[in-house]
Amino acid sequence: MAEREYMLPTGAMHLVFCLDAPLHLYDDPQDPTGHILGHSVIGGARSTFYVKDVSRPTRSVGAQFRPGAAELLLGVPADALMERHTRLEDLWGRGAGEYRERLLEARSPEAAVDLMESLLTARLAQRRMLHPCVAGALELFGDTADVRAVVDASGYSHRRFIALFREAVGLTPKVFCRIQRFQRALAWVASEHNASWADLALRAGYADQAHFNRDFREFAGVSPGIYRELAPVSRQHVPIPRTSSR
Repeated sequence: MAEREYMLPTGAMHLVFCLDAPLHLYDDPQDPTGHILGHSVIGGARSTFYVKDVSRPTRSVGAQFRPGAAELLLGVPADALMERHTRLEDLWGRGAGEYRERLLEARSPEAAVDLMESLLTARLAQRRMLHPCVAGALELFGDTADVRAVVDASGYSHRRFIALFREAVGLTPKVFCRIQRFQRALAWVASEHNASWADLALRAGYADQAHFNRDFREFAGVSPGIYRELAPVSRQHVPIPRTSSR
């Protein structure tokens, strides 16, 4: 079986140009063949992990978008791309291939990153700005996960607020806040190797350790204990043991 890893949700979308082999994903760790998506791919905002082939070294150039940037850069609402991967050609047509060709010509990784930034900046200048309601909510969610309070502060009805947020971010406010809490927990797991799970759970804002464990398994595909044993080099990329059944 090819080497694979869990890619954990961040609450954001990403764009990647694969400069060597195309992106190869699997439905689950036991999927024998998976599916190849291509060389230019948008990863929509997700509420759980996905499984990626990492059996050979590859070169790629990518960007993770801030929540709310999808429509500004891609021209479509974020919730149209949520929970899945989409070929960039489906959104940009031939432009996706042209961008990749220019990135292939870059003489160094630094030059490729600079070119990627300039390409996205040029597209951003052509778009309208983020809805003020969503921009304000994203700022408030940095300090609170109280969705009702943020809705009240927005001045919009609950239904309208949810629709605006989901369209811009690709996740509902509740799921977005859950993933941000999970990400805080991951950061502490990485920096405090000997901290107890109960302490980490409380610090991250979970009601108890059982609640923490449920969210962790849902988002990461493994238990907190297995995650710590695997000790991923990058906290979003979790190697999958060949005998793994989650």
